[in-house]
Amino acid sequence: MWAGTELLASGKKPNTTSLEADVLAALPHFAPKAKRVVYLFMSGGPSQFETFDYKPKLYNMLGQDLPDSVRGNQRLTGMSASQSRFPIAPSLYKFNAHGQNNTMISELLPHTAKVVDELCIIKSMYTEHINHDPAITFFQTGHQLPGRPSIGSWVSYGLGSDNQNLPSFIVLVTKNGGGQPLYSRLWGNGFLPTKHQGVQFRNGKDPVLYLNNPENYDGADRREMLDYLNKLNSLQADYYGDPEVDAKLAQYEMAFRMQTSIPEVMDMSDEPDEVFELYGKDSRESGTFAANCLMARKLLEKDVKFVQLYHQDWDHHAALPNGIQSQCQKVDQGCAALITDLKRRGLLEDTLVIWGGEFGRTVYSQGKLSPENYGRDHHPRAFSMWMAGAGVKAGISYGETDDFSYNIVKDPVHVHDFQATLMHLLGIDHERFTFKTQGRRYRLTDLSGKVVKDILA
Repeated sequence: MWAGTELLASGKKPNTTSLEADVLAALPHFAPKAKRVVYLFMSGGPSQFETFDYKPKLYNMLGQDLPDSVRGNQRLTGMSASQSRFPIAPSLYKFNAHGQNNTMISELLPHTAKVVDELCIIKSMYTEHINHDPAITFFQTGHQLPGRPSIGSWVSYGLGSDNQNLPSFIVLVTKNGGGQPLYSRLWGNGFLPTKHQGVQFRNGKDPVLYLNNPENYDGADRREMLDYLNKLNSLQADYYGDPEVDAKLAQYEMAFRMQTSIPEVMDMSDEPDEVFELYGKDSRESGTFAANCLMARKLLEKDVKFVQLYHQDWDHHAALPNGIQSQCQKVDQGCAALITDLKRRGLLEDTLVIWGGEFGRTVYSQGKLSPENYGRDHHPRAFSMWMAGAGVKAGISYGETDDFSYNIVKDPVHVHDFQATLMHLLGIDHERFTFKTQGRRYRLTDLSGKVVKDILA
């Protein structure tokens, strides 16, 4: 076994300073509740009014102006700042009580409603960022500017892998997604070693680019080639002392092992019909959100540490009723099935499931308003997301917004608070988990963030 593989197996990081080694040696800081994470990111900003934040008083306020006292001096985007009026748009869709605590869930999410007793719905999320790119970058990396490591990369760096034949951080993106673009830097490693970047599994015959052998090459001498390449690069690493050489060698070895492990995990032929029925008919079509949820379950079973699913096109500035109905139909059954499937396999108790976008939507309509049609602009000051599984209280709602879901009136949760809580569930004290680069020690939560203890089981 070559040195890079021994380092991977031991969890040690090559060529780190003694201080970095001390940081990693202390992990986890305490017993974790979660062994793995699956993060369902709804890119574009789902409307809380049509999903989880029930506001019945709005139904009698159609077309009335949002009071200035509610809006205050909060920022508006350039898309609605020039509006002369801010007419209130109640949700076109009904809410119904579900579960032991009569939690109100939109009729657009009937499958999610069936698993509501597993959910911790946070209705009081907020962020400072009002436009997509800085907002999604902030959620995924803890900072609005590109260049910081993503959450999954931090987790991979700190906790390593429980399966040496698969990456510890894997990304799945729903095919044919519209709306705001996604960038690979959202699952990038930033200033951490490159082996901790997210590996995107794509649709089609080559789920990981450049993994398969060239055409008409059987790969029989691939092991010998890698051994010689290891010797050459080891000489370079000894001479230059560059840890990225070791990281690149580790990636070569991982790619070699993935040539066997990837076809196995991508194979759905052993899944019974009742599993596809649970996830819905779309789960039989590779690359759909439902199929990716099923793939996420298979990856979690293989002890992949962090699985990230991205689903685009939640940015409904106009024609929101039709747009959000379509989006909910695409994700509702898959989300509920994933929770159900994990629970019945005994995985939910130590798997953290997360659902949410980068911000919420405004109570007022952007553009033309009618009883059947309206749009909503970005709203960062109050929105909803949910968590389920390992270490999170089940069947509760946390936080409250005002009657217009415009301001938080109880238990605000900042993005850094959410990130600190995620790390806590993995056994990490977010303030102690740092990496030094360019003369400064960085962490995921930057200079703020507190664990939301009231949602912990």
